[in-house]
Formats: sequence, C-alpha cells, structure tokens
Amino acid sequence: MSAAKQKKDKTAASSILELIVIVAVALGLALLIQAFVVKPYRIPSESMVPTLQVGQRVLVNRLTTRFGDPSVGDITVFHPPAGSEQMPLDQCGERPPQGAACDKPTPQVSDVNFIKRIVAGPGDTISIIRGRVIRNGQPTDEPFISDTCADDSGAQCTLPKTIKIPPGHWFMMGDNRGESDDSRFWGPVPTAWLIGPAFATYWPPSRINIF
Repeated sequence: MSAAKQKKDKTAASSILELIVIVAVALGLALLIQAFVVKPYRIPSESMVPTLQVGQRVLVNRLTTRFGDPSVGDITVFHPPAGSEQMPLDQCGERPPQGAACDKPTPQVSDVNFIKRIVAGPGDTISIIRGRVIRNGQPTDEPFISDTCADDSGAQCTLPKTIKIPPGHWFMMGDNRGESDDSRFWGPVPTAWLIGPAFATYWPPSRINIF
C-alpha cells in the first residue's frame, strides 16, 4: 500500500472518529439541557384554555426553581400530590370546611406532571368567587381566564371561605376555571414539587409565543 493511500485512509478514519465524537457530545449536551435546563411538555387537557390549547407544546425553564422561588402568575409544570389524578376530585390531605378550597395536600407526591398557573403563594389568603381569585382580600386581575365559571355552574366555581397558603407552598389553578382539576381539590403544592415555569410555546407554529 502506498504512503499516499495510507495517509488518505488514516484521514478518513480520523474524520469518522471526529464525527462520532461530535454526535456523542451533541447528544450528551441535548440530554443535559433537557434534564437540567429546558424541557418540552405537551398540553394534555383543556384546563389551561384559552391560554394553552390541547396539543400545544411549551418549553419549561428547569433552572428557575433551583435558584429562587417562583412568582404568582407563572404558568408552571409540577408534580401534584398523590391522588390528584384520580376521581372523584376529593383528594385533599384533610377535609376542608364547607365552602373552602383544599388547604392541605396529601403528603406523598405523584409521578405525573401537571401544568397550571400559580395564583397564590406562601402566606397568602385566598378565596374564589365565580372562578376569580380573591387574594389577600383583593380581587385579582385575571384577563386570561375562560368564562366557564361566569354563571357559577362549574365544579367549585365559588369557594367564599378564606384559606391561608402554608409556608413553602403554592396554590395552582387552571385558566379554564370551570374545567380544571387543580389546588381547589387537592391543595397547594410544595416548592420541592415544582419543575419550572413555562416561558414559551413552540408548537404549532401558528401559536408560537413568549410568556
């Protein structure tokens, strides 16, 4: 075999090895980014209509909750309390008073993922009138919610008795208040169960948006 051919074969082998290394590094970085930085999620239900439609894809920032508390108003992916995915919707950690939302989750975490909006945080008081949140005694501005509770016909649309959110917990509600299984039924969520806030939608292309 000539020296030129040996050199050519060595160059080809080196190029293939380099390509393999590049692909491996790229895959590794993609997995690391998805595991620790940004992760995509699909919207599985109508609970966040009209803000998010069934089948939309969102990107979630997984770093935010590692370095600080979330903010009221954030659309957030999280693990709900155990039992929250079951029917009937009475999986509260303890039975709440008549006319009040659940103020205590079950102690175990579920392995499913939910996406809702944070409507109250640690130390806040909250009641709900026709699907609208009364936080610390003041009606909140919520132009993003649906009108499914406007006639007070949806499940648990009005819960006038005030509850207080415990330290380190967050009260989650869907924007589609009459069609959402949320903290009203299974209680506020501990900070440790939050995965991160959604910051953008990327699918379908016609609904790409930054929050």
